[in-house]
Amino acid sequence: MNAQAQAPGAARAQDPGFTPSDAQAVALGIHEDPFSVLGPHRVPGGTAIRIFAPDADRACAISPEDGRILARLNLFPEAEGVFCGILPELGTRPEYRVRLARGDAAWQRDDPYRFAPVIGELDEHLFSEGRHGQLWRVLGAHVTSQQGVAGVHFAVWAPRAQRVSVVADFNAWDGRRHVMRRRGATGIWEIFIPDVGEEIRYKYEIRLHDGTLLPLKADPVAFGAEPPPATASVVRRLDRHRWGDEDWMARRREKQALNAPISIYEVHLASWRRVVEDGGRFLTYDELSGQLVDYASEMGFTHIELLPVAEHPYGGSWGYQPTGLFAPTSRHGDLDGFRRLIDAAHQAGLGVFLDWVPGHFPEDAHGLARFDGAALYEYADPREGFHPDWNTLIYDFSRPQVRNLLIANALYWLEEHHADGLRVDAVASMLYRDYSRPDGGWIANRHGGRENLEAVAFLQELNTRVYASHPEAQTVAEESTAWPGVSRPANADGLGFGFKWNLGWMHDSLSYMSRDPVHRRHHHHQMTFASSYASAEHFVLPLSHDEVVHGKGSLLARMPGGESARFGNLRAFLGFMWSHPGKKLLFMGGEIAQEREWNHDRSLDWHLLDIDHHRGVQRLVRELNRLYRRTPALHRLDCAPGGLEWLEADAAAESVYAFVRHGEPGDPKAVVVCNFTPVERSNWRIGIPESGCWKIVLNTSDPNFGGERALSRAPLPVEPRPWQGQAQSLALDLPGLSTLVLLGES
Repeated sequence: MNAQAQAPGAARAQDPGFTPSDAQAVALGIHEDPFSVLGPHRVPGGTAIRIFAPDADRACAISPEDGRILARLNLFPEAEGVFCGILPELGTRPEYRVRLARGDAAWQRDDPYRFAPVIGELDEHLFSEGRHGQLWRVLGAHVTSQQGVAGVHFAVWAPRAQRVSVVADFNAWDGRRHVMRRRGATGIWEIFIPDVGEEIRYKYEIRLHDGTLLPLKADPVAFGAEPPPATASVVRRLDRHRWGDEDWMARRREKQALNAPISIYEVHLASWRRVVEDGGRFLTYDELSGQLVDYASEMGFTHIELLPVAEHPYGGSWGYQPTGLFAPTSRHGDLDGFRRLIDAAHQAGLGVFLDWVPGHFPEDAHGLARFDGAALYEYADPREGFHPDWNTLIYDFSRPQVRNLLIANALYWLEEHHADGLRVDAVASMLYRDYSRPDGGWIANRHGGRENLEAVAFLQELNTRVYASHPEAQTVAEESTAWPGVSRPANADGLGFGFKWNLGWMHDSLSYMSRDPVHRRHHHHQMTFASSYASAEHFVLPLSHDEVVHGKGSLLARMPGGESARFGNLRAFLGFMWSHPGKKLLFMGGEIAQEREWNHDRSLDWHLLDIDHHRGVQRLVRELNRLYRRTPALHRLDCAPGGLEWLEADAAAESVYAFVRHGEPGDPKAVVVCNFTPVERSNWRIGIPESGCWKIVLNTSDPNFGGERALSRAPLPVEPRPWQGQAQSLALDLPGLSTLVLLGES
């Protein structure tokens, strides 16, 4: 290399526009606008080239085409690592590379400070107003090219910072080397770094105006992250996967309509199944694409719902405390592996819902907490911004940029990953300012009330935006109170969700089923009450992960009696659930009658399927899904008035229930009878809505399901004897602890 350092003062003499204070600020990493002094700048006699390369002792600018030296760059005398020199006239933005050397080592690189800004004014304007629909295409790290040079464009929002730098393996995690460009008043910082690409580990170093360096921050819009416990972001592309789910996407609207059968298998990927032969490791996304998809499909479910897959540092949070909102967790592989999982599900005819957490985030130092030195993503006052239940921080829904990030994140999962819907976690905690707070521990809204008006407006905007761009998708609210109109359109004063979890049904029915049958007569209404409001919202009936943790035990463990009775209770309850109006959701393990409480650190107990009773429950769930899907009366009016008509709602002494499920006009009706005592009821008469031949198509006590009482599936004689408001009736033998489903034969 022929570039030689000149005598002290030579560089300054050639480039009088570059002051010692500028050079020193660059070398110390405290210059507020390095793009104003580094890179190419017009000066008398040509273009000054200024670079910062603390690992070099010699430098020159060379031609990108043939490598010839365009100008020698001289060490600036007052600032170690700062080089400058003069190029002849080469246009307003000259193209050059930099050749560097130290001792016998030499290398080349492009100068990041010679490239123009990437983010446009419209992007900045839309973000400031909270209206950027594809914010993830602007912020984050994107493999791209500028002026024919390949590299990565980085952008992050940090309005209070004095400077923000990209730190990574390629710059020795030195925050002085790639200081970003501030984009005016928006608070966005950006830089295009050439000669780098995919799989780079990186973070942001943020310096405050008082000189404080914050803990290194992961990228809030990163598409990849290191496997925990490491916390760096990872550069990943979004354009590599080639989707093969065109048929599913074309039919998705009908598959997810309110009158469609929707039966959801809720899954925690890290504990559904592990590879015991390999130290109990997690399954990869590609292994799940085969094993999980095949299993859920064979079991007859219509959808899989994944507990949060956004990157989260603590596995014990089950994903509900995410730090990487745009990064599928690296525990199972990379972004494209996750896409292959969704693609495989779609090609097998399964929809995929994702748990999504816009209500709160963890305090981890590398995450969003006090991102630029103060509350940015969270409310500043802990009475608004700190969640006492989970020791987490609450998003500031009054800030348009925060709302924009969250709504863009929802759209990102739907658009980039073909998710079919989002189950929104902990909606009640967002709606109420006094949620889990003592008197004096919360701040009233502007009207003096307890409602979080900003969160309400956010949820309405979220659902409006989602359904405007993806009308065939669904949003589902986990909302545990009686907030009105959760699934009513936002323009009709609702929150705008497609569905709401029916937590009242879940609480009442599990409370009833956990009681000894001898006491159930005193709580008979717990199984009928939900029918009085079944069409008030578009409901999903959830038996979720929350019901098998924190000392509650498994579903089977909550059933009373000895072994045979516990299984009989569980089978009868599942039959009641699948027959009741509302879409279905069952957490993994429920279908095999898991004995122990769910543990996120280990696999389900698949060996239980070697036992007849457990294998029978699995067969029952499979048959319930198939019956639900092929019987219009069991799903078409799940969310509409008239879907259930009681035949017997008052037989409390016998704990017997009977009802008709209606479909749309012309659909054959279904009759459901439940006996929640272990006492067999012989010749129990029920009204039948139509004459003709009826037969039992499901008996949860059948030996095939692990029960002890087979019933004939031959046509049953219907008598012209009025009963229970019907013109005809028939008599049944009701096995103890059983649910029966009858269908008329056309």
